[in-house]
Amino acid sequence: MYFLINRFALSYSMRTIKVLSLSVLVLTLSQCSYLAQTQVASHDGPRLPIRPNILWLVAEDLSPIIPPFGDNTVATPNLTRLANEGIRYTQVFSSSGVCAPSRAAIATGMYQNRIGAQHMRTTNIADFGVEGVIPYEAVPPPYVKMHSQYFREAGYYTSNNAKEDYQFRKSVTAWDESSNTAHWRNRAEGQAFFSIFNFGITHESQIWRQAENPLLIDENLTVPVPPYLADTKIGRQDIRRVYSNIVAMDRQVGEILDQLEEDGLLNSTIIFWYTDHGGPLPRQKRLLYDSGMHLPLIIRFPDQYRAGEIDEQLISFVDFKSTILSLAGIEPPDYVDGRAFVGEYATTAARDYVHGAADRFDSKYDMIRAVRDDRFKYLRNFNPEKPYYLPLPYREQMPAMQELLRMRDAGELDPVQAQWFRTSKAPEELFDTLTDPYELNNIAADPAYTDKLAELSKEMDSWMRFIDDKGLMPEENLIQSMWPNGIQPATLAPIARKSSNDGLITLHSKTEGASIGYQLLSGIEELGSTWQIYQSPLAVRENQRLLVIAHRIGFAPSPTITVEN
Repeated sequence: MYFLINRFALSYSMRTIKVLSLSVLVLTLSQCSYLAQTQVASHDGPRLPIRPNILWLVAEDLSPIIPPFGDNTVATPNLTRLANEGIRYTQVFSSSGVCAPSRAAIATGMYQNRIGAQHMRTTNIADFGVEGVIPYEAVPPPYVKMHSQYFREAGYYTSNNAKEDYQFRKSVTAWDESSNTAHWRNRAEGQAFFSIFNFGITHESQIWRQAENPLLIDENLTVPVPPYLADTKIGRQDIRRVYSNIVAMDRQVGEILDQLEEDGLLNSTIIFWYTDHGGPLPRQKRLLYDSGMHLPLIIRFPDQYRAGEIDEQLISFVDFKSTILSLAGIEPPDYVDGRAFVGEYATTAARDYVHGAADRFDSKYDMIRAVRDDRFKYLRNFNPEKPYYLPLPYREQMPAMQELLRMRDAGELDPVQAQWFRTSKAPEELFDTLTDPYELNNIAADPAYTDKLAELSKEMDSWMRFIDDKGLMPEENLIQSMWPNGIQPATLAPIARKSSNDGLITLHSKTEGASIGYQLLSGIEELGSTWQIYQSPLAVRENQRLLVIAHRIGFAPSPTITVEN
């Protein structure tokens, strides 16, 4: 099955998933070498270094269409190796069918429609010509910090190479380095790291940017065509491009793994490989069908814990933050919407449901919510009078999209292909993803599924109330609630006080939730790009000056102040 896990190809005995726990020694904030320390383990958990490295390898716009998940159209030796040495998670879902809202959920551990980050996009909205709406940053509650900051506060080196796209500007204290050159190799000797590498080669845009992206596979390779796409020369060629980009991405993943091995870090690093949502083709990206939300996840542990196994527990993007903190022995904050599904703090019950939200895309408004259990998917269309298909100029650069539109206008679409172009939507949709993996047969009106419809509808109501779903608010009102009068709130300048007893400098910001960053400079040394996180009073020598900034996520950073001794 195309862009879906072939449950029959995965002919393994699926195992009941246990809630895992780690007996991890108490961590300190020191940056001592973890490599020489003794590993610890519980009876049912992986053996981990006391301060394991965490490495995220993130591909864009890709469903589970690789050999480890049942699709053998092209070979992926590096991902196959990771899968053979790690665990394949087969029921993982993004919280949106598009990147920026999903990345907001990953970074904060909160649903994007809880924190006002649900519209795609916010910061460059002026490019889309949306009437009456200004570019803005989402403003999470004051207690929210990005995932990477928790690692920095625990003494980890954090690097991001290089996509951000959180719907808000990264806090100045979020990363040691976020750039095209960011790498764990820039850390202090022996320092544990949390590093992310993003692979844009599988992004939607790489399908139509063919001149700069040579085809790496046989141009006549037979590829599976989902029934909602055009099975024509043009349609098949774009699908080949998807698989070619997978081959290129697999090679790039291999380069990072080679660097990890060169540095002798493979056996002290937990590796995540996943994608930021479902596939890039029409009726995949941006939608809340499984083709837009369902994604592959592989986790490889240093001791190859449960190597080659398949885990079918339901996992949401909001679970990722808690899980990586848990694996590092850092207690997740209590404000998150997610759960740790492995690690020291994996103490909550497995999920019964995952949720998704779709709102404005570029200049086109719609509102759809989804809830899914391990088999059934429920969709609620809040604007049933609007068509399923949204005419987005960005997507219409793709030849496969142009081909569908040509066939539509020529009356050549079959009934399945024509479904997406219906001019109105059913208020409710229910799909049995086991018997109908492409979600083509709406069974919401079938009396045999009345109870399941009621169960999932009730769950959606409960979830939307619990998160205070911001999608119910017009976007201009949402902006007003976060940016009064359309003006971004600003973080107040930090305040520095010198103790009369020990001469140490204490820093404070009156902006609730602001993090404080500092740099200690000597002589003619100039301001650098990395702000250290202020956590305790500082000593400033006579030849030093202390530069300080404060920043709350969604607010403008404060002015920088200078403290001279």
